[in-house]
Amino acid sequence: MYKKALVILGLCVSITSCTSDEENPYLITSKQVGPLKKEIKINQLDSIFKNDSIVRQTSGPQDFRTTDEIKIYTRDGEALMSLEPLQEFDSTSTVGYIRILDARYETKDGLTVNSTFKDIVENYNISRIENTINSAVVFIDEINAYITIDKNQLPTNLRYDTDSKIMASQIPDNAKIKYFMIYWN
Repeated sequence: MYKKALVILGLCVSITSCTSDEENPYLITSKQVGPLKKEIKINQLDSIFKNDSIVRQTSGPQDFRTTDEIKIYTRDGEALMSLEPLQEFDSTSTVGYIRILDARYETKDGLTVNSTFKDIVENYNISRIENTINSAVVFIDEINAYITIDKNQLPTNLRYDTDSKIMASQIPDNAKIKYFMIYWN
């Protein structure tokens, strides 16, 4: 009887542990964005997103392209993500940067493109905040992400100043995410 109980318990644990990450096809972690894993190469995207539409930057001659951006859309035309390889114009390169465009992609703590700064503060340790011309860039190293917040949502004294250090306490809780980026290197 004791052996049967252990076997059943073992099976239950193994079943639940195997399916936890697979239950959410839009999960964002430090090494994954949905079906896209950190080690995936650009030339493997067609098989990973076989049910979606992949659009590569192809305007103009290759020598004059300024980006190697690849956009992923659903068959219905909804934008899922935009990505760039780690090594530009190299199909054997892995993915370097991913811009999350679809709100279904979320972290285990529920962070999405529709989240607010309060959601970030309550669930993550902010590694640093950089002050740029138009945005405050919030880095979250534990998930290899950075979030940009438009300076129009910041107090007036910070909007036109690129020299001041922006503190988390100066960013309003209801500030919306402008860009949700994942970076892998």
